[in-house]
Amino acid sequence: MKTNQRGWIVVFAGTGINLAFGVLYAWSIFSSELQSAHNWSAGEASLPYTVAIIMFAVMMIPAGKLQDKLGPRKIASIGGLLIGAGCFLAGSFTTPWGLVFCFGIMAGSGIGLGYASTTPAAIKWFPPEKKGLITGIVIGGFGMASLYVSPLSKFLLSEYGMFNSFRIMGVIFLIMTISFSQFLANPKTPVVHVTNSAAVRDIGVSQMLKTKEFYQLWFMFFAGSTGGLMIIGHLKSIAGIQLGYDAGFILVALAAIANALGRPAGGFISDRLGRGKTLSLLYFLTAAIFIMFVQFQTFLPVLLGTLIVYCCYGAMLSIYPSACGDNYGTKNLGLNYGILFSAWGVGGIFGPMLGGIIKDTTGSYAQAFYASALCLAAAAVVGLFYKPTTRK
Repeated sequence: MKTNQRGWIVVFAGTGINLAFGVLYAWSIFSSELQSAHNWSAGEASLPYTVAIIMFAVMMIPAGKLQDKLGPRKIASIGGLLIGAGCFLAGSFTTPWGLVFCFGIMAGSGIGLGYASTTPAAIKWFPPEKKGLITGIVIGGFGMASLYVSPLSKFLLSEYGMFNSFRIMGVIFLIMTISFSQFLANPKTPVVHVTNSAAVRDIGVSQMLKTKEFYQLWFMFFAGSTGGLMIIGHLKSIAGIQLGYDAGFILVALAAIANALGRPAGGFISDRLGRGKTLSLLYFLTAAIFIMFVQFQTFLPVLLGTLIVYCCYGAMLSIYPSACGDNYGTKNLGLNYGILFSAWGVGGIFGPMLGGIIKDTTGSYAQAFYASALCLAAAAVVGLFYKPTTRK
């Protein structure tokens, strides 16, 4: 089989795996159900989601190193077993701490193992001018997942209840991830990456951590994740407060389209405009929407604001793996990106918990929007000064 053909098989297999992992983006539906039907507080309902994000980010580091050495197929398969078992067992351990362990720790770890095995493997099959686009396609599956996870969740909740729904989804995700994992592979000879007409030298974590570019990327990644995951984790509740009625389901479904479309679009644009400039545009736009969001009191403004935020969030996610490859090569991309991805995990802890605590305290998300906007504006300024390293 030709290298290019095999590369596209890896791309679409990674996209299929990420379709299962997108259950995180439908958590606001489960969170709302836990609060209304099971009397959980907003903070309790956010905890399994937050722990899943922590484990997702933490497991990216060892998973990245393991898939660089052992290949992505084995690591993604283990991840599939964990997310399937975690979701299935979440239907039996029905307390807050039970869901923290099953969904948060088990499923979250599985997502980290699988996600670390998809994007780096796909990037290694393609030349540098396609890194952003390929990344956007692969992780687009993660964003697109809400298109089926949201209606599936709503249907299962109405027909089988909260915890039986977890069991059914566990079986579905197990089958999806194990099947697609068998098509993942690293190329025997990775495509040489070139920047400014010179090959980028592959370097490891210790050298990466000595570069200023890493810390610029880390802060920008943290800022984007804080705002994006805050609204993703609380969207249904936010919509209820802003509108006075339940429109969470339709918002989640439509936002999934914007999230998914933003990923290849962001990667494609950053391949041409540059990573830093693209991130600055995305962050300035998101910050402006956050500042205005508390004024949105009817469906159309809430919908448009949500679509813009989700699209920008999806777009920025496609940029960081590419930027990591730009600076440090692809030989150690799994581990290097796993370290950089810790910014997403920290933002995932801070953003959803910030939103939950402020909502429980004030009854509104206004202060959470303003804090996120300030952080995003700072990151946008950093993006204006960011340039990829010239190390060759």
